[in-house]
Amino acid sequence: MIEFVKGKVNYIDTQNIVIAVNGVGYQIFCANPFIYQVDEEKDVTIYTYQHVREDAIKLFGFRSREERALFEKLLNVSGIGPKGALAILASGVPQQVVQAIEEENEQFLTKFPGVGKKTARQIILDLKGKLTDFMPSLVGPVYELKNEEKEKANYPRELEDAIEALKALGYVEREIKKVAPKLATDQLSTDEYIKKALQLLLKL
Repeated sequence: MIEFVKGKVNYIDTQNIVIAVNGVGYQIFCANPFIYQVDEEKDVTIYTYQHVREDAIKLFGFRSREERALFEKLLNVSGIGPKGALAILASGVPQQVVQAIEEENEQFLTKFPGVGKKTARQIILDLKGKLTDFMPSLVGPVYELKNEEKEKANYPRELEDAIEALKALGYVEREIKKVAPKLATDQLSTDEYIKKALQLLLKL
């Protein structure tokens, strides 16, 4: 197994990044590829998970070993594949996911793409009590999980999805509120909203 890849961020796409290492480009699928935008042409270390199927071999990348460990735990849940596990990591920070599992917060887990009530219950049954000792650094900060979503502005669905992605990248509500009105003036795809938002946020 490839433990990690260290090299320069050569390319960023909506689902993956390319890391250049000694003249070789490694395509690595990530939960939030655009988080590496600030690292372009810089040396970064990506912790990897190698997924092998009959028709494909893919590398999945993570900022930390703890994040990778949560990904691997999610893969052990019936009904969760690599794509689903990445979607969960992309939609919420690991601390929130772990807390939701420990608190049996099905409503929070069903917010993730492809996770219905049955899958959320399976995640809780399979993982509750198995994450705190395994990933203590992920459980440290306690986050308040709202049972009801905050009232949203009348934004297009694509922009709402982009805002959720920005939150997953670590941007706080105060920062997002500053750029959201500027984004709402254009009709873009979710990926285009994310790219434009990141450009605006870097100027704050």
